[in-house]
This record gives sequence, C-alpha cells and structure tokens, in this order.
Amino acid sequence: MAIGGDLYFYHSKTRKAVALFGRLFNKMHILRKNASGNVTDTIMVPLSYAPKQKFLDRISAQPNLDTDQKIALKLPRMSFEIVGIQYDPTRQLAKTTNFTQVGSNSSNRNKFNIYTPYIINFSLSVFAKNQDDALQVVEQILPYFNPQYTLTIKPFSNFPNVKEDIPITITGVDFSDDFEGAVEQRRTIVYTMTFDMKINFFGPIADKGVITKAIPKLDINTAAIADSDFVSIEITPNANVIADSDYGFNEVYTYGFGLE
Repeated sequence: MAIGGDLYFYHSKTRKAVALFGRLFNKMHILRKNASGNVTDTIMVPLSYAPKQKFLDRISAQPNLDTDQKIALKLPRMSFEIVGIQYDPTRQLAKTTNFTQVGSNSSNRNKFNIYTPYIINFSLSVFAKNQDDALQVVEQILPYFNPQYTLTIKPFSNFPNVKEDIPITITGVDFSDDFEGAVEQRRTIVYTMTFDMKINFFGPIADKGVITKAIPKLDINTAAIADSDFVSIEITPNANVIADSDYGFNEVYTYGFGLE
C-alpha cells in the first residue's frame, strides 16, 4: 500500500499535543507584595508559542521611537516550543494488534490499527526581571512533575469513547542570568525546563462490515483415507448479525472424498 493517494486521514495529533502542553501553563499568576507582606498586585504571566531566542532578542532590543516598537517587552512572561520528535521503540506493540468499536451503522465496525509511538520534546522558558518573579512561576510547576504528570484525552472527536493517557515527564531545568552584563543592558533571568511527551500516532480508521460466514476446509490425513479427502465446516451466526452482538453459531459439516 502506497502512502498518501486516496487514503487521506488527519487526526491532528501534533496540533493537539501543542495545545495540550500549552494549556498546562496558560493560567500562571505571580503576586507582588509590599514591605508589610500585603499583596499589592496579581499578575497573570502571558504564555506564547515561540522560540526562546526570539524573546531574548526582543527583550535585549532597545525601544525605538522611530519604529512601531515604542514599548519594551514586559516581563515576566513564558514561551514554549517543540525542540524535537523521535520514535519510541520501547512502547511499540505487535503490528497485528488492533481494536474495534461500533462503526457508521449497526452492521459495521471501526477498526483501529495499532498506533506508532513517538516522543515530542518541549522546551518551556520563563523570563523575568528578578528572581522572585521567576521562582514564583517555577515553584508552581515543579511539584506537579515527580517526574511525570499524566493527562487523559480523547484523541478522536468522532469517537468520544476512545481515551488515551498522555504522560509528560520533566527532563531538566536550566537557569541563566545576565546580571553581570553591560550597565545599559536590561537584566533578564531565564529558567528553561525541558519535557518529554509520549504520544501515539494513528493511521486511517477502517469502517467495514462484520464477518457473517466462515468456511474452513480441513484436510483429513489418515492411513485409511486419501490425503485429498477433506471436511468443510460452514459457520454462520444463529441470529441477525449487528456489531457487538452476543450470539451463538450454526455449524454445517460437509465431507468430501477424493473430490480433489
């Protein structure tokens, strides 16, 4: 079977993985307090899908009144991005494995072939002007990953009964501070956390009728009769066949001797 052609399918798994990862961190807040310890301000930390270097360039750039950039990038904020995708052979099951459920009508079944497991590597960066802002964000994240946090999703919009566990594992935390830079340089503290998301990619979903008849043919190999003799068994359900039926079987035996 060739890849592509008329057999089109698209389950949006990578797109859903990005949205799922972003939703984990899109409601982070930090608190600002005065000398008495009273809360004076609550700030929601913005989150964007963008390369880390893009934000570092924007932060280090000086506002230019002659261009549209008249205001420096406000901190704190966060960004995340995909930094790698690789096949995960440790989770690969036998290719003959599949699962089914009720199809487009009562007589059909949907067949899902076994998934192909991959790992998507994400990088999450936290940018702040001072350590307290950065640490408030970081310490709201780390306790949930010890080192794995698992989410359950419905990978197919048309099949709400199908569910999939998505483990997300933190693999590292890095820190940088340019406090010793030039006097005119804006201070930026960056915490970068890396994560591995285990995700499964599915192929096309078949929608086919159920098997209603089986006719196995068994050769009889004994010393008394010829090898060409056989017994044929016709097996059919003893009721109307629909998907997920619980029914018995009728068996009809036919013996042939020397016919082939």
